[in-house]
Parts: sequence; C-alpha cells; structure tokens
Amino acid sequence: MRTLNTILILALFSSLSPAQTLRLYVSPDGLPDGDGSPARPLQSLHQARDRIRAIRSGSPISDTIMVIVSEGRYILSESFQLYPEDGGTPEAPIIYKAQTGASPVFEGGKTITGFKVLEDGRWQADVPQVRYWGWNFEQLYVNGRRATRARSPNTGYYQMETVTENIWKKGEGRAPERAEQVCGINAQLAHDLSLLPESEFSNIQMTVFHKWDITRRFLDGVDPENNTLVTSGQGMKPWNQWGPGQRFILENFSGALDTIGEWFLSKEGLLSYIPLPDEDPEHVVMVAPVIDKFIVIQGYPDQDQFVEHIYIEGLRFQHAAYQLPETGFEPNQAAANIDAVIQVDGARSVFFKDCQILHTGRYGIWFRKGCTDCSVTACYLSDLGAGGIRIGETILRENASDQTHHITIHNNIIQSGGYIFPPAVGVWIGHSGENNITHNDIADFRYTGVSVGWRWGYDFSPAKHNKIVYNHIHHIGWGILSDMAGVYTLGPSEGTEVSHNHVHHIFAYSYGGWGLYTDEGSSYIRMENNLVHDTKTGGFHQHYGRENIIRNNIFAFSKLYQLQCTRVEDHVSFTFANNMVVYNEGELYQGPWTDLNVELHHNCYWKWPDTNDINFLDRDFKEWQDLGLDRGSIIEDPGFRNPGERDFLFTRESAYQKISFKPFNVSACGVVGDDAWKLRARLSEELVRQFNQLMD
Repeated sequence: MRTLNTILILALFSSLSPAQTLRLYVSPDGLPDGDGSPARPLQSLHQARDRIRAIRSGSPISDTIMVIVSEGRYILSESFQLYPEDGGTPEAPIIYKAQTGASPVFEGGKTITGFKVLEDGRWQADVPQVRYWGWNFEQLYVNGRRATRARSPNTGYYQMETVTENIWKKGEGRAPERAEQVCGINAQLAHDLSLLPESEFSNIQMTVFHKWDITRRFLDGVDPENNTLVTSGQGMKPWNQWGPGQRFILENFSGALDTIGEWFLSKEGLLSYIPLPDEDPEHVVMVAPVIDKFIVIQGYPDQDQFVEHIYIEGLRFQHAAYQLPETGFEPNQAAANIDAVIQVDGARSVFFKDCQILHTGRYGIWFRKGCTDCSVTACYLSDLGAGGIRIGETILRENASDQTHHITIHNNIIQSGGYIFPPAVGVWIGHSGENNITHNDIADFRYTGVSVGWRWGYDFSPAKHNKIVYNHIHHIGWGILSDMAGVYTLGPSEGTEVSHNHVHHIFAYSYGGWGLYTDEGSSYIRMENNLVHDTKTGGFHQHYGRENIIRNNIFAFSKLYQLQCTRVEDHVSFTFANNMVVYNEGELYQGPWTDLNVELHHNCYWKWPDTNDINFLDRDFKEWQDLGLDRGSIIEDPGFRNPGERDFLFTRESAYQKISFKPFNVSACGVVGDDAWKLRARLSEELVRQFNQLMD
C-alpha cells in the first residue's frame, strides 16, 4: 500500500492546476535580486530556497511552490541544504523541477585549462589554487571519463613478501587501536621509492586489498636496505590479516606517471597528464571536483523535526570530491563508513525522480537516519567512487523516529561504482525494513550488487520485509574482492523476499562470487523465481541461517560449484525445492550437504549439453536419494531453448511439470519504460567483452 501511495504522490505535481501552484523560475542568467518571475528569474537553487522562506515567513503553507529550473550549467560552490522549515505539506509540497524538455546541470567541479604540451607528449598546467588555497583534488575527469591518478603497477598488484605489526596501543576492541605495519617488498620497488623527495613521498597512498574490503593509507617511510615500507593506523583485523602475498597498489607519485590516461598533481600545483591518442588540449574538457556533496537534507528526527514533502525532478548533479583524511580509510565491509553526495536525515516524503548523479567520490544517495516514505525513481547513477544508494544505518536505533524504513528504489540505472572504494555496494540496506528495491539495473560494481541486513548472527535485526524484486543485477566483482554476491543477506529477515531477479556474471577474486548468498544468520528469507547464471563459485550459497526458502529458481553455468553450504546447525537451515540446476563445468555440490539439516526435494539437474553423468558428492543419484536427499528430484534435460546462448525459455513442459516448477518471465526484470531508457541500461560492448575475458 505504501508503494502505491508513493507512485500516486509522485504523479501529484504534474496534475496541479495553475491556481494551486506558485511558480518560481531559476536560470543561469538569473539576477542577484531576482524575484523568481519569468522576467526576473533567480540564479540558483539556494536563492530559490531563500525566496520560498521569505514568501512563507509568518504565513501558513497553503499553495504548492514549484521551482522551475531552465536549461544550463549551474556552478555549486557549496551543497544545497534543506532543513525542516524548507518542507511542504501533502496538499502543498515544495517542488524543484527541470523545465519541460530541459536537463539542467549542477556542477560541483572546476574546469582546468591552460595546458602546455611538453616534448615527451605530456600535458602540464599550473593550478595556482593548489599552491595558494591548498586545493588538493584526488579525482580528475577528462571528457566525462574518470582519469587514472598515477598508480603503480599500471595493472594488477604488488604483493607483500613479509608483514610485521608493531602494536602501539592495544585498546579494547578485537583489533589494536593503533599499530604500525612493516611490509617486505621487492628490492626494485623499495629502491625506486627511496629516490623520491620527502615532500612527494608523504603524499603517496597505498591501497591494500583484503577478502571483502580494503585499507587505504599514506606511507610513513621506506627502508631500501631491508626492502620494507612502513604505514600506520589501526591494527590488523583478525578477519583480514595482512601477510605474504597480500595485494597492494601505490598511487600519487610522479614516478608512477608512465602510461596514457594517467595524471599527477604536485603539491606546488603542477598538473601533469598523459593524453589518450585522440585527445588534444584545445578541445579537451578537464574537470576536478571541488565540493564533496550536492544536496544535504537535514531533519532532526530525535527532536521530531522533519523535512517533509519535497520533490526533486529532472536535475543533473556531477563532479563531487573525496579526499582521504590523514587517518586513512580502515577496512569496513560495504564501505559502510563512507557517506553520500546526497545525504538525507530526518526526511518524510522526499522524492527524487528522473535525476542524474555522476562522477562522485562517495556513494550516490543515503537515506540515513529517521527517513520514511521516500523514494528514488527513474534516476541514473553512474561513475561512483563508492556505491549507489544506501538505506538505514549500521547503528541500531531504539527510538522509532530515528529509524529509517519504507524507502522505495524503483526503475533506476545504478551502474559503474567502487572506483575509490571497491567494497561499496550498488544498493545497501542496513538496519532498516519495509523497503522496496524494484525494477532496477545494477551493474559494474566491484563487490556486491544488493546487500540486505547488518546483523552477524541470530540477534534481533530490523531488516525485515524488504522486497528485492524484478531487478537486473549483473557484471559484478571484476575479480577484485572475495566473499561477495549479486544479492547478499545478513541476519534474521522475516518477510524479506528476493524474487524475479536476473542475476549473472558475478566474479570474485578468490572464494565467493555467488549469485544469491545468505550469509551469517540469514533467516526466514524467501528466494524464488530468480534466474542466476555465469557466476564464479555458485548460483547459491548459505553460510549459516535458519529456515530460508530457495524455490523455483534457475541456477546455471557456475564455474567452480553450482550450490554451496558451509555450517551445519541443529535447526532447518533452508529448503531447496523446485529448482532447475544446469551446468557444464565444475562440481554440482560443495560443502557438508549430507550433514546439513535441509529440505532438498523436487529439483531438476542437468549437465549440459547432453550428459547425465552427474556426481553428487562422490555418489550417484540413487545413493544420494537413499540418504533421504532430493526426493522427487530428476536428472533430465529441462528443455531450454538455447542455454548455450543463455536463452532459458522452455521448449517443452515435461521436465518442469515433473518437479512442479512454474515458468516465470525473465524479460520483466530490470528497468521499465521507453526503449531509450532500456537501451541506456545496457553496458557497453567493450566493458562486457573485458568482463567476459576476465572470467574466461
């Protein structure tokens, strides 16, 4: 019902009559003392907000106010901030809307010009703001492309040879509060680093890749005699120890500027860039981000003060910065300590529709504390430093007004993220329930597509009754991190549904890389009518949980295993029934299935293209069924039209009727709307080719 109400409210302002609506106009050619009329438009959203405050000062809210933003480019020198006094009512909302046919751009960056071409082909420009103002930008965009800050190695990773930790302060947690890590490295790298000037060395950033997260730090020193480098911060986490073979890269030193597309900024403000073959300095558009957030919506739920009934439609926001603090970034699953360029607290009935969020250093949107009945619809989020959209917190809030719930994320394209923080997630739900994630295209992230829940184990979790349905989740992982999935869940989640999703091309670094993954304590979750194929480690894996239902899914063509489980517990872990499992390499089952308390029945297995030579953990099918497993199951060709081309439509009914499988419509997954919107959701052929090559 709340989802229906959201859709109805979204349509409200398009049908308001002129008599009900006060219109204010914003234009790049607006006047400093404009009144918002067509003849004297305002200059900015900030000015429009202040004008609304003046209009409503001392009088009750009676009319809808619509801010109409004309075509053009608007420079943001600070984030656009809205507070409780800036909200509307159900009958008279506040609307910030692009003019019909317009696509206004709100720019958070500064264009860099004045490049000179050196003899070796490099470009250089002086950026005096770095020298005089301390503007130390860490991202750069060239013709709409995120350029690579000088890194070494250019591809792949260095590997640590030894690691020693010196604990400075133990603290109370599982990991030391402060410590120093001394890392043995190869002699040539140690020698090269030792030649750098101290002013440049102190600015080098080191990224260490763990199982499911990263550490990002500045270097403290290098010892070329002992072939070690030193960094300090928090102590190593017991679950993510550093050791021989640990992968790392180094960024931001002049010696790493050695290939096309890379750039380096000195502390004196000299920007160097190695152009791509088709770029020239006269026609290039090079932008460095300045501000870190586009919009801040700040209510105070603990004081019962909310920002309410605001609509933001048709606006494009681009170029927002992230700068690594001196303390660095310590390992954190899902990059959960990274905020968003649109940050929302204490909001009720705040809606984003048909907006674009591009080229960020952080997450896109975060409904953090005390948000209810909000939505993001038909928006395009791409080129994100972290993840796409976050809902709720890692903090378990006891006060009901502080809790976030009933958020709708519908029909969005959320693609290409994790560039600064690989563990970030396409859509992340923490301690939050009653949310709907529907008909989105989520792709090209480095860790997980959708993550639901934030409880390791069986203690109380508010992440209940979440709906993850009709989404297209694909090309996730890129072989960078492990222990990840297309859809990942944590903790007790009564009423949560993961259904009618198309999940494919999930590729982890080592272990992991599952389609559907019920991790620690995942319980009472229903996963059905999903098509999952082309994963690395399995279509489905349960670490441990209680009474989950995995039903009426198609799992196909995982590389190593098709189905996995990990922990044996006394209670029923899950029911696996009425599923189709098709594969042509790897093993069918992996894990302690014969000891697991699981309901396993009425499934169809087939080894494509034409063999029934299937091994059930070193048993034939009869021996497997004699153990009481897979009653009513069959080994039979499901009758897919062309599984080699990933066409899973049925050409006959015999197999699926035997196991009571009910065919579902895969084409209904993903974004809905006109052909142009659906076409925009397609990844480029080159990106798909690169991903497939990596998997192969």
